[in-house]
Amino acid sequence: MIRNYFVDEAGDGTLFAERGRVIVGTQGCSRYFILGMLDVINPGELNTQINVLRADLLADSYFQNVPSMQPAYKKTALAFHAKDDLPEVRREVFSLLMQHQLRFFAVVRDKLKVVAYVHQRNVNQVGYRYHPNELYDYMVRRLFKNLLHKEDGYNIYFSKRGKEDRTAALIQALNKTRQRFAEDWGIQSSAIINVYPHTPLAQGGLQAVDYFLWALQRFYERREDRYLNYIWPAIRLVHDLDDTRNYPYGRYYTQKRPLTLAALEDKTPGI
Repeated sequence: MIRNYFVDEAGDGTLFAERGRVIVGTQGCSRYFILGMLDVINPGELNTQINVLRADLLADSYFQNVPSMQPAYKKTALAFHAKDDLPEVRREVFSLLMQHQLRFFAVVRDKLKVVAYVHQRNVNQVGYRYHPNELYDYMVRRLFKNLLHKEDGYNIYFSKRGKEDRTAALIQALNKTRQRFAEDWGIQSSAIINVYPHTPLAQGGLQAVDYFLWALQRFYERREDRYLNYIWPAIRLVHDLDDTRNYPYGRYYTQKRPLTLAALEDKTPGI
């Protein structure tokens, strides 16, 4: 079997402004960084239905003259993006996604904890300088820790990040993840891993994972849970790496242990 994984992020890896000033949680800089993956059983069918839905919405007179629905604005008219889409559009997209067989996995980091790590490493290692790619690659390894050893092959579609081509770095991170799994569990895998950097415009699966990430981000940053509750049946794992109240490796949220506001009640609120 070949798995099709679609990967994107919510938030950003930025920690500092000029002269090392910490800006985490301030205007324009997220408190959390989230990396998510959507396992799509039939990506072709999902892509087709997403395109059909967008065409139907664009033809609906209800949305006539709405800026985000005009091609010139390069938003909903070209691809669904939860942050830019109207609430009425989001409702339609979420409804469509929940009709498909999807599995969502995510890892979450509290960037204030990352700042503490960077400061400590600066003390212990002269010349160390943090770069957002470091956090991203670390999150890739954690996200795919247990997801690359069961099938015959994997097609992994990453949403492009800026102008830099990081395909080689991502392949290296995935190979390192599989190597560590083999060392820890004695299970070798020769499955082929194909990495494809894409834009959401070209892949409906990337538009879909964006919606899942948006719902999870709203939960962490704003403590708004209604979107996450709606999509929860499709969520298989959210690993909160910095929720170390009980275990140093963080806390796992699953179908048996849902991620709820009550579960975070004694954590510091987000922005």
